[in-house]
Amino acid sequence: MPDTLKAALIQLTTPADQTAAFAQAVPLIERAAAEGAQLILTPECSNLMEIRKDQKALKVTTAEDDVCVQGYRDLARRLSVPILMGSAIILDKDGDTRAVNRTLLIGADGEFIDAYDKVHLFDVELANGESYKESHGIIGGARAVVADVAGVKLGMSICYDVRFAYLFRMLAKAGASVITTPAAFTVPTGKAHWEVLLRARAIETGAFVLAPAQGGLHEDGRKTWGHSLVIGPWGEVIAALDHDRPDVLVATLDLSEVAKARAALPQLKHDRDITLS
Repeated sequence: MPDTLKAALIQLTTPADQTAAFAQAVPLIERAAAEGAQLILTPECSNLMEIRKDQKALKVTTAEDDVCVQGYRDLARRLSVPILMGSAIILDKDGDTRAVNRTLLIGADGEFIDAYDKVHLFDVELANGESYKESHGIIGGARAVVADVAGVKLGMSICYDVRFAYLFRMLAKAGASVITTPAAFTVPTGKAHWEVLLRARAIETGAFVLAPAQGGLHEDGRKTWGHSLVIGPWGEVIAALDHDRPDVLVATLDLSEVAKARAALPQLKHDRDITLS
């Protein structure tokens, strides 16, 4: 494992069209590469933010046919930097009209390293009247993923997954020193829970947590929280954006801090089998 990792989080206000989504991301990703990023990360739904079912049905396609996904592959190859496409909404199974919400880890050669399908789907009704039924159009994943990139073991999660601590613990116990949580948090839940949840997951795992976010008012009418964050393994905020506009957040991670945090609090070794009575 290298001593450090320079990571760049891309904050987006992704449009409701793959071509426009890619056009928005390109200058920000190029800026991150120019600043020396060794890993570039984008938010959930980087290829398409579209909640309107009729419109989404017309736009969602396979990864092979998605101009944004293929554009990211070309961009990683041209810049010689691995890109974690926080997630793409794409079709996966023939004959299934539901999509997957899939993180795509792309190597510096433009080839896919690994992928993770969001496990916990956002089916909620908020007090302000907002209602989301992600499972109506998305197939949930069934496996946790730890991949090697830039010499680092990277665990993957997406947005609502952050509320399920057992997944993060599983990733950490599998060797992940960095866990990614690309997101499209709502404004009410973002104000209340975004930072505290990310810091808790970092503290519990002794891992860095990288959370690139969607932010701002989207074409489909949704408003997302933004405020992308980099959290250290002791739970400290290393870098943050304090707004919801498209931007780049760069931070250099001292990877030795993972071993220090886990030595000070060896909680990953202290699991016990207990019963409920």
